[in-house]
Amino acid sequence: MGTDVLSVRVDRELLDRLRHHAAKRGMSVQDYVVRTLTRDDFDERFHAAVEETERFYGVT
Repeated sequence: MGTDVLSVRVDRELLDRLRHHAAKRGMSVQDYVVRTLTRDDFDERFHAAVEETERFYGVT
Protein backbone atom coordinates (compact mmCIF):
# COMPACT_ATOMS: atom_id res chain seq x y z
CA MET A 1 0.00 0.00 0.00
CA GLY A 2 1.39 3.41 -0.97
CA THR A 3 1.04 6.62 0.90
CA ASP A 4 0.01 10.12 -0.06
CA VAL A 5 0.18 13.44 1.69
CA LEU A 6 -2.83 15.33 3.03
CA SER A 7 -2.32 18.84 4.31
CA VAL A 8 -4.92 20.26 6.67
CA ARG A 9 -5.12 23.78 8.04
CA VAL A 10 -6.50 23.92 11.60
CA ASP A 11 -6.74 26.73 14.10
CA ARG A 12 -4.44 26.91 17.11
CA GLU A 13 -7.10 25.79 19.59
CA LEU A 14 -7.89 22.62 17.65
CA LEU A 15 -4.20 21.80 17.18
CA ASP A 16 -3.61 22.22 20.90
CA ARG A 17 -6.50 19.86 21.65
CA LEU A 18 -5.16 17.32 19.15
CA ARG A 19 -1.69 17.54 20.70
CA HIS A 20 -3.18 16.99 24.15
CA HIS A 21 -5.20 13.93 23.09
CA ALA A 22 -2.26 12.48 21.17
CA ALA A 23 0.14 13.01 24.08
CA LYS A 24 -2.22 11.22 26.49
CA ARG A 25 -1.91 8.18 24.22
CA GLY A 26 1.81 8.55 23.61
CA MET A 27 1.23 9.25 19.92
CA SER A 28 2.17 11.92 17.42
CA VAL A 29 -0.59 14.23 16.24
CA GLN A 30 -0.34 12.67 12.77
CA ASP A 31 -0.74 9.12 14.11
CA TYR A 32 -3.61 10.19 16.36
CA VAL A 33 -5.51 11.86 13.50
CA VAL A 34 -4.98 8.92 11.13
CA ARG A 35 -6.09 6.46 13.81
CA THR A 36 -9.19 8.54 14.54
CA LEU A 37 -10.13 8.83 10.86
CA THR A 38 -9.60 5.11 10.32
CA ARG A 39 -11.73 4.23 13.36
CA ASP A 40 -14.54 6.58 12.28
CA ASP A 41 -14.47 5.14 8.76
CA PHE A 42 -14.73 1.61 10.18
CA ASP A 43 -17.58 2.62 12.50
CA GLU A 44 -19.54 4.07 9.56
CA ARG A 45 -18.98 1.00 7.38
CA PHE A 46 -19.90 -1.35 10.26
CA HIS A 47 -23.09 0.58 10.99
CA ALA A 48 -24.06 0.50 7.31
CA ALA A 49 -23.43 -3.26 7.19
CA VAL A 50 -25.61 -3.83 10.26
CA GLU A 51 -28.43 -1.77 8.75
CA GLU A 52 -28.19 -3.69 5.46
CA THR A 53 -28.28 -7.01 7.32
CA GLU A 54 -31.33 -5.90 9.29
CA ARG A 55 -33.11 -4.87 6.08
CA PHE A 56 -32.20 -8.19 4.46
CA TYR A 57 -33.61 -10.21 7.38
CA GLY A 58 -36.54 -7.87 7.97
CA VAL A 59 -35.46 -6.92 11.49
CA THR A 60 -36.86 -3.60 12.72
